Amino acid sequence: MAKVGNRQNKTLVCSVCNNENYRTEKNVRNTTDRLTINKYCPVCKKHTEHKEKK
Repeated sequence: MAKVGNRQNKTLVCSVCNNENYRTEKNVRNTTDRLTINKYCPVCKKHTEHKEKK
């Protein structure tokens, strides 16, 4: 069974305009590197790469 404290909330930042657009959960123990996801940015009005905030 999964342990309780492995998941944390992370903020995703647009790589073009640096706006914080999305929040998501991440299992910190299984994925140690930062998330990079292509998502829609409402400020840029197009799909851009969103990275996990420091």
